[in-house]
Amino acid sequence: MGIYDVTNSGGDKDIETLDLLTSTQIVIHDALKKMGYNEEMFELLKEPLRMSDVRIPVRMDDGSTKIFNGFRAQHNDALGPTMGGVRFHPKVTATEVKALSMWMSMKCGIADLPFGGGKGAILCNPRTMSFGELERLSRGYVRAISQIVGPTKDILAPDMYTNSQIMAWMMDEFSRLRQFDSSGFITGKPLVLGGSEGRERAGAKGVTICIEEAAKKRGIRIKGSRVIVQGFGNAGSYVAKFMHDAGAIVIGISDVYGALYNPDGLNINYLLDRRDSFGTISTLFEWTITNKELLEKECDVLVPAAISDQITAENAYNIKAKIVVEAANGPTSLEATNILTERGILLVPDVLAGAGGVTVSYFEWVQNKQGYYWSEEEVEEKLRDKLVKSFEDIYQLSQTNNVDMRLAAYMIGVKKMADASLYRGWA
Repeated sequence: MGIYDVTNSGGDKDIETLDLLTSTQIVIHDALKKMGYNEEMFELLKEPLRMSDVRIPVRMDDGSTKIFNGFRAQHNDALGPTMGGVRFHPKVTATEVKALSMWMSMKCGIADLPFGGGKGAILCNPRTMSFGELERLSRGYVRAISQIVGPTKDILAPDMYTNSQIMAWMMDEFSRLRQFDSSGFITGKPLVLGGSEGRERAGAKGVTICIEEAAKKRGIRIKGSRVIVQGFGNAGSYVAKFMHDAGAIVIGISDVYGALYNPDGLNINYLLDRRDSFGTISTLFEWTITNKELLEKECDVLVPAAISDQITAENAYNIKAKIVVEAANGPTSLEATNILTERGILLVPDVLAGAGGVTVSYFEWVQNKQGYYWSEEEVEEKLRDKLVKSFEDIYQLSQTNNVDMRLAAYMIGVKKMADASLYRGWA
């Protein structure tokens, strides 16, 4: 299975200290090399084709004007428009946004969608901003990037700390600038404004489908299986709920402040009722443990659904799960990926497990274009069909080529984009 090759991407960097962009470049380079593409293709795909930095003036509630910095990365549009979320976060960086746009390209390729990857972000702390300030910031971002986005250019979606209300403000602002087909400019909208059934839960539903498929490969029954979910935000809480409803025993969950663990199982419905809008729940209890301790508890399925770099070379040998399914972006380092794979732990990578959101965003875009909307059952059935096929294709490729699931996912994720770029004469 081997260590990933850092020579063409990370230079002399230690594989455990690579930033998100460099580690993404390493896997893309190895995937292209494995499939016989030349170095020109890697040079084309190793960074986004476009990266926009914008400054957004916002009138605050106290009458002052604050300038916010924002980004929009468009990785590759050889296949069609780019698509990807917009996150509001106080520590987001341009490098991170570039990497996330490339991951979106991989997700689109894995799910066989006619898109390249995009990603946007605004440096802000939404926890400290009023409703009105968030609205003015959302509208200002759309005005700043309006010339490079649209239903046939770049399609936006919700991401970390953004939701259907923020998408509605952004769509409304865009409709003032472009008074036709503006609904297709953004996904994750409220249903009444052309949103899709099942979009809010799509990311978690995709993770759940991947858990079910991975469990089949390991001969594990979902009912009665022991599950740990690190993170209790939108993705983590829904995953915990879906697994609980399927008969699994959720023995651990966590948030940024700590973790709850009970070997006999947690009352997930009770915890969901008491968590706040940011997924915080552990502060209500005294019997907490650390996130690090939770990750190393014995279980059948471990779902890192919080932040990046949670499973590294330092703790990979202590992971006692049979299956790890990545719901967060980049929770497992490349070195840890090798360790888990060598130990026989089935790792389902983020670009596969996290493809549910972009897939249902694609469904929403299609529904907006045709003006005909599907039921939640239809959406889930179509999502399941795509992700089951994607999982099986990646699993079989990993077995046939004796590579880990991450590299196999990138091999499938990058192929259509690379081939489209070749036909266009870009490389």
